[in-house]
Amino acid sequence: MPRLVPLLLAAFAFATASAQSPKQTAPVSPIKASARAERADATYKVGEKVTFNLSVTDKGKPAGGSVDWIIVKDGLPTAFKGRAQLVDGKASVQGSLDEPGFLQVRILGYRERDDLKPVSVSAMGGAAVDPLKIPVSSPVPADFDAFWTSRKAELAKVPVAPVLTPVKSTLPDVEAFDLQAPCVGAPVSGYLARPKGAADKSLPIILTVHGAGVRGSSLGGAVNWASKGFLAMDINAHGLPNGRPEAFYVEQNTGALASYRYQGRESREKSYFTGMFLRLVRAIDVLVARPEWNGRQVVVYGSSQGGYQAIVASGLDARVTFYAAGVSAGCDHTGMLVNRIAGWPKFVALDSAGKPEPASLETSRYIDAVNFASRSKAAGCALTVGFIDTTCPPTSVYAAFNNINVPKTIYDDIPSGHSQSREASAFMQAAVMKHVGK
Repeated sequence: MPRLVPLLLAAFAFATASAQSPKQTAPVSPIKASARAERADATYKVGEKVTFNLSVTDKGKPAGGSVDWIIVKDGLPTAFKGRAQLVDGKASVQGSLDEPGFLQVRILGYRERDDLKPVSVSAMGGAAVDPLKIPVSSPVPADFDAFWTSRKAELAKVPVAPVLTPVKSTLPDVEAFDLQAPCVGAPVSGYLARPKGAADKSLPIILTVHGAGVRGSSLGGAVNWASKGFLAMDINAHGLPNGRPEAFYVEQNTGALASYRYQGRESREKSYFTGMFLRLVRAIDVLVARPEWNGRQVVVYGSSQGGYQAIVASGLDARVTFYAAGVSAGCDHTGMLVNRIAGWPKFVALDSAGKPEPASLETSRYIDAVNFASRSKAAGCALTVGFIDTTCPPTSVYAAFNNINVPKTIYDDIPSGHSQSREASAFMQAAVMKHVGK
């Protein structure tokens, strides 16, 4: 199974500064720090010593003194921490892991001399430990397929009756439409775009889906993909009307959709994500009914919560032929059961003792991307993972990746956190274009 990694391991560095009033500019610290795994691919075996190289400069020159550091197990505490003396601005520290997973080193502060208070600088580097052996934390529920079959049966009772309203396209050679389609609960709301003059049965489909947050659909996103020769649709995650003033979405975000990720988490039927996922199926219903579709390729594409939806769409709907999922949320919700970190949306409620609340724990298994991943019938998929991602931890992403049973590739974005680097985005886009033969 190929794992693609960058040729160069860049350093991730930043300096923290105290909060300033709106009229002031935060001072730029002259002290810069970076951290990276010693190996270019940042990949080790269980039990191996993982070496991280640390570097500190002061006004661009190698710093003396020392740094306080800690090594964590993908966001969870470990026993590795200390103070390292800098030689020509550099130091090396080591940790290890006795199970497949990820380690991250964090520089917490810099001291010019040990008798001085530390200067607040920080940096982070990541390393994988047998990532292709990371298992899921819970098995698929016995009635997982039956539950989702019943949900889709409810959706099938709702007519596929899209309403398309022409809107001004952002490109002259593309036609665009606002699209509203009834679903169970909130409607599918998006923008549909196609090249002008597209012949019947001539275009592959791409459905683009959104990361977390509350906003309307992206007209530019749909138009851009249409300009590349796709029947493209971008939908917002909530079925909200498009093109409203920003204040409308802010009001939704602070009102009805505040903390939407937790809504209904005590019940698999009422979970907010259950409705979101059914909107994916209905969006595909709409797209495959279009005369322009070539009848062959259906791609779903997104990052973070969008990556979550892309994995889910493939597991829910056998019409999906390929998906691209960047730094995916929603993976391995039950990680805490095996002393692993769970990423966004941190779905499972914890009691005052830090123990998972049973109802939300059980619900989480029916909306976990790792379980949809195992159900995919797609011809292939492409994922990305950030080695220092603290929002969608790499351990959780690899748990999902390892549960995929179709042809797959993953881009190890070693220096990145919860973001899509230029290289990771190019990887996803190239994989989509290869799938559709462009």
